[in-house]
Amino acid sequence: MSSFEPAQNFESVIVMSSNKLLALIFGTLCFGVASAQPYPAKPIKLIVPFPAGGSVDATSRALAQKLSEQLGQQVVVENRAGAGGNIGMDALAKSAADGYTLGMGALSTHAVNPALVAASGGKMPFDPQKDFAPISLVVVTPNVLVVNPTALPANNVADIVDFAKKNPGKANCASGSNGSAGHLACELFKSATGAPVQHVPYKGGGPAMTDLLGGQVQMMFDNMASAMPQIKAGKLKAYAVTTPTRSALAPDLPTMAQVGVKDFDVFTWWGLFAPAGTPPDVVKRLNTEVNKALAAPDLKEKWLASGAEPSPTTPEAFAAFIAKELPKYAKIVKDSGAKVD
Repeated sequence: MSSFEPAQNFESVIVMSSNKLLALIFGTLCFGVASAQPYPAKPIKLIVPFPAGGSVDATSRALAQKLSEQLGQQVVVENRAGAGGNIGMDALAKSAADGYTLGMGALSTHAVNPALVAASGGKMPFDPQKDFAPISLVVVTPNVLVVNPTALPANNVADIVDFAKKNPGKANCASGSNGSAGHLACELFKSATGAPVQHVPYKGGGPAMTDLLGGQVQMMFDNMASAMPQIKAGKLKAYAVTTPTRSALAPDLPTMAQVGVKDFDVFTWWGLFAPAGTPPDVVKRLNTEVNKALAAPDLKEKWLASGAEPSPTTPEAFAAFIAKELPKYAKIVKDSGAKVD
């Protein structure tokens, strides 16, 4: 009997080992199937480095909704504002490079801030080229000089300059943040005209527009996507666009050069980024979906009506665009003497 019992025990061990082996094989297969799920297999976070309520936020939320429909996964917007967009984009740069955290970068974060922060004695928390994988440019919008007519009565740009010179400290130029196109346009205006205009940065375009409408500040070089509704409503008066040529979005508005203020070439743009190292196939998929969303008639019509032009690109073209924007704004910062207030 003693010779039979070890045999029973040995057989039990064999059965138990087989069961564990089968469980291990089954678990490995399940993991393989799960890990092989096509992208995206879970919700995506979209960091917006500016406050809710502004034009960047509105654009991002409209794009996020369209991408959610196309991808079959929710794209959730998270506002992480501060430091002219640097806080949110720094968070993106330090996120996992797996395609599940994206960010809506802008002119300020990827073209102006590097020169502006350096001119002010600071250091950028990220490299605008090395720390990101460009996906696509999203929209481009001209900036337009707008004035609250009750706070600063003027018939033309010359009147604005005259008012500022005759009323020191009473002509304030708002912007959505340090480093924004509006900030650079304010500085260019000051250096080109000699008008003692004081730049007043806000934590987002929304708060800046609120104070402009309320008369707490008198003027602003706002992006057309934000300013157009207020211009159409008669609450703000528009004088000129800041691009070298007139905008098809507002063909009746002259350029700054045409009203006597030379060498203005400032416009706002926003684009989608992933962290550097994101797999190329994921970047390609996202680029395809973003371009598809930007071509959607409802989204395109909505943005064009507000003064924003959808501008889909390839990742490579977007990277080349940024490479040209950096030296352009470095020169503007240097020539104007702009610094972080």
